Amino acid sequence: MAFQLSEVEHNYPKNIHILNNGYLNTLLTKISQAKTIQPHFNSLLSQAYRELLIQVLNNEWPMIETECATRMTAMHPEQKYKGKVFDDQQKAVCVDVARAGMVPSQVIFDMINHFTNPIGVRQDHVFASRVTDERDQVTHTSLSSSKIGGDIENALVFLPDPMGATGNSLCEVVNHYKKKVEGTAKRFISVHLIITPEFIRKVCETHPDIQVYAARLDRGFSTSEALKQPPGSLWDQEKGLNEQQYIVPGAGGVGELINNSFV
Repeated sequence: MAFQLSEVEHNYPKNIHILNNGYLNTLLTKISQAKTIQPHFNSLLSQAYRELLIQVLNNEWPMIETECATRMTAMHPEQKYKGKVFDDQQKAVCVDVARAGMVPSQVIFDMINHFTNPIGVRQDHVFASRVTDERDQVTHTSLSSSKIGGDIENALVFLPDPMGATGNSLCEVVNHYKKKVEGTAKRFISVHLIITPEFIRKVCETHPDIQVYAARLDRGFSTSEALKQPPGSLWDQEKGLNEQQYIVPGAGGVGELINNSFV
């Protein structure tokens, strides 16, 4: 039987997956509160990404048939386990989009290394930052430097970024991988705690091939009529960003909180 992802009903494109997960929602509620600080913040963030990744892997990672002896096979030689497991030859690239992607990327890198051939798994690092104008409006994203350790041929490329606000950073990073890095990825998979309608529109218009996973959709500034409908039904009336393009209700500046550095 194929894995069935529990998702929130919506009318966005089918590459958007908003999870319906009580455990994740509970952790995210704690993460979002102003009273949650270090070291509890990073601990909750890591736990949330572990749960989030389990759902993503079950839905995205290829499976193979296996047969293996167990400890009981010595007593019953005819008995071996037969079933489906993750393909341990599937390549993976985890992209740390600094700063907010640091902890999530490390969590994903470590988890994948536990079940697959580590030779085919690596973690890249890209430094992306918002560029704002005199009104604190985000104008674009700057990729100032990167450490990319190889090609992406047939790899699952994971892009964890807790706050999917505008979509600018994600799209710039994917642009870079598609144009500057050798090989063609099997799939780009972005993994978020919170996303907005604006983020979804940007990603779907720029890179409709990305599979987007999120624990929560925030659209706090949407019209009352839009909020009565399933997400995506009245997309033009949906809004989740304030004037400084931070997510509302949101969770604040996660990159700042991860590092305890408020700059």
